[in-house]
This record gives sequence, structure tokens and C-alpha cells, in this order.
Amino acid sequence: MSDSLTHLNAQGEANMVDVTDKAVTQRQATAQGYIKMSADTLAMITEGKHKKGDVFAVARIAGIQAAKKCGDLIPLCHPLMLTKVQVDFTSELEHNRVKVTSLCKLSGQTGVEMEALTAVSVACLTLFDMCKAVDPHMVIEGIAVTTKSGGKSGHWERTQTC
Repeated sequence: MSDSLTHLNAQGEANMVDVTDKAVTQRQATAQGYIKMSADTLAMITEGKHKKGDVFAVARIAGIQAAKKCGDLIPLCHPLMLTKVQVDFTSELEHNRVKVTSLCKLSGQTGVEMEALTAVSVACLTLFDMCKAVDPHMVIEGIAVTTKSGGKSGHWERTQTC
């Protein structure tokens, strides 16, 4: 792990990292997060009974769009030409929560961890937005990168739980 902050220049000023000389490699990252809710809310959305319609479909599209816009949302992130964005939902009834996972891929000169995190974050926020009228006590938690591959540092996998 590097001791230097790459988004700061020698003078300590904010700086977009120059990736011009980095090799183009296949890069991939996955992330996950959770949104906890009441059992009734979880049942309503998993059974497709929410009056707003298929909240998972809307949240999936929101997550995909967010990953594609990551460079516009996060200062100093490079705008990337993503080749794959996937957002999935797993209802965990025993924990009254939905697990949101994302996968982002490209061939490029910089990683896609921020895009994967942004996809999960916005998908969770969209679920919250669509369900807040029936369950304002929902909690979003545990958003983290779970794997990354490609580039000079190669493969990395989370070994700690959030």
C-alpha cells in the first residue's frame, strides 16, 4: 500500500492523477452495500406490491446511470468508458435488508472502484427514496469495495467484513 496520496501534488494541492503512461489493462471492481428496512417493507418490494411499481428495476437503472456519471459526481475521478455495469439485489429476509451488489468493467488506464461504489450507493439511495413514505426508518450501511482486478496492483479481495 502506498504512503502517498496520489490526488495531491508536491505542493499539497488537489490534483487529477495523470494516467497517460499507465498500461491499458482489463479492469474490474465489485462493491456491495445494504439497506435495512422493516419486514413489511421488504415483503412489499420483494412481492412487487409497492404502489410505485418495480422498485428494484428503477434502482438498478439508477445504479447503472450513476456508475456512468461517476466522473461528474466525484471530484478528480477520471471519466471512464465503462464496458459493463451490473447491479443486483438479494433480499435477506432473515436480516430485514436488501444486499445491493455492483460490477463495473472496462479496458483502461485506471480502476473502476469508485464507479462500483457509486452504483451501489445510488441504488441504495433510490430504494430509500422509493420506500421512505412507508418506512422512514430505513438505514443504508456497509458500502464497500469487495474485489478489484487489473492494473499494476493486480487482484485484491476484501478479507474483512464491514
